[in-house]
Amino acid sequence: MGKIPAEYLPAKELWPQRIYSLPEHKGYPQKLNSTEELIDRHVEAGSGDRVAILFEDQKITYKALQASVNKLGSALKGLGIEEEDRVLLRSPSIPPALVANFAVIKLGAIAVPTSPLFSRAELAHVAANTEAVALIVAAPLLEEVEKARADLKTIEHIVVIGGEPADLRAKGYIPYGELIAKGSDALQPVRRDRMAISVLLYTSGTTGLPKGTVHFMEEALIVPDGFGKHGWRVTETDVIGGPAPLSLAAGYSTQAVIPFRFGAAVSLLPRFTPEGMFELIQKHRVTIVSILPTAYRKMLQVPNAEKAYDLSSIRMCTGGGESLTAQTYHDWKDRFGQEIFEGLGTTEMMFVFISSAVTRKVKPGAIGPAVPGYELKVVTEDGTECKPGEVGLLIARGPTGTVYWRDPDKQRSAVRDGWCRAGDFVTLDEDGYVWFLSREDDLIKSSGYRIGPEEIEEALAKHAAVADVGVIGVADTVRGQNTRAYVVLKPGVTASEALRQELVEFCRDKIAVYKLPREIEFVETLPRAPGPAGPGTGKLLRRVLREKLKA
Repeated sequence: MGKIPAEYLPAKELWPQRIYSLPEHKGYPQKLNSTEELIDRHVEAGSGDRVAILFEDQKITYKALQASVNKLGSALKGLGIEEEDRVLLRSPSIPPALVANFAVIKLGAIAVPTSPLFSRAELAHVAANTEAVALIVAAPLLEEVEKARADLKTIEHIVVIGGEPADLRAKGYIPYGELIAKGSDALQPVRRDRMAISVLLYTSGTTGLPKGTVHFMEEALIVPDGFGKHGWRVTETDVIGGPAPLSLAAGYSTQAVIPFRFGAAVSLLPRFTPEGMFELIQKHRVTIVSILPTAYRKMLQVPNAEKAYDLSSIRMCTGGGESLTAQTYHDWKDRFGQEIFEGLGTTEMMFVFISSAVTRKVKPGAIGPAVPGYELKVVTEDGTECKPGEVGLLIARGPTGTVYWRDPDKQRSAVRDGWCRAGDFVTLDEDGYVWFLSREDDLIKSSGYRIGPEEIEEALAKHAAVADVGVIGVADTVRGQNTRAYVVLKPGVTASEALRQELVEFCRDKIAVYKLPREIEFVETLPRAPGPAGPGTGKLLRRVLREKLKA
């Protein structure tokens, strides 16, 4: 399928203004391949025996990783996958996921990591939206693929990592092990324009279905040359560990970009548990911990962890994706003797562009200043710049920026006068530190996921017992926020704990797991604006629901 229609990207006048103020950002060749820069370059420089990936008891060197990437890439090329073809990835954080990402990019195609938690509807949407020709999926995540298979109209090949080869072949799937065995040890990198699309990352579907964000070849170098160098200050001796999957900007940058720029290693954790993260740090001698604030709070609940685990390898703890809070910062520092350097980024801008790691000075409760290479402003709705301490909207610009895939309306609202709208209400202090207040809209942030209430409401409303429903986020000491659904039942239906559980299960195949309502409260009525059918029949007033909680 290959070539990308011009209308799939926004008109040039809607693009953000990109600024390249760091010397590193100006020195890239016009044509490059990020896999070549991140992997092949180290092997050619004689560092092929350095460890690139740590996973359970495995230690995969740069040389071994390069060989696997070449084999899979050449095998995919043999299937007919060409430059600019889109390839979906659906996998937890395991070595074959990284191999697949690097292989797809090396042969000139576009990697599309998808959330392991996406439902069949979300998966089918992303497949159709990208017109993907192939899907590489881990066997434990195959169930939703099979449910969506009839809707995967453009997918010609489904490659399955793990599973029983004979069973997979019988269903028309391609076993990953057999495919990679057919590949060649040699694969020439397809060098593309530095502004050619190499990765599409999808948002968590905050308002309806997930939206595609465009990332260019050069961004795999910009992120490490900016934040990796000036924030984390990564060297080849570092081991970077965290559980975020490739489908999240934080996971993609942490696992598939930053370590490899410096010849460092990444430590993979497919599924987070507090004890599992402590064990990973101890076993793989992790030096940079990159996890969500929720994860820190859960790890703080493990009794005696500071004595039970050897955490002496850690030189930096970082977090982002939701508010850390001053309390979490102090609790962690008191117990483990480590500061947590908070950061803020967006899927659209690829990774963190605000972080206290760049100054090594934490102001508990604040996020930090701009990462070198980026500029920040806080403005009013009409664009007037706010004074220090005044509440306003956060906008940013730098060497990465917001570009949406096939969504010009979203692009218009997100980029104004070349500046990218981050979607947060914040204040900026005299030192240039950003203090987060709230989202612009009703977005719910739970365990690092961005959740839009409309989609949950739509799923619950389909249940026969539900007359009306409204969803908001409520404060939670561990997750940051929980999703709470206020449900009005139809006449004659009795509220019960059994019905609560039934409603949650009813939503399970309609929305991703992390969007399921964690709390359900039965109420008589919901606050609504006047509508066509009279008072109380218009728009749901979530603001009123939130205000009632404060009362």
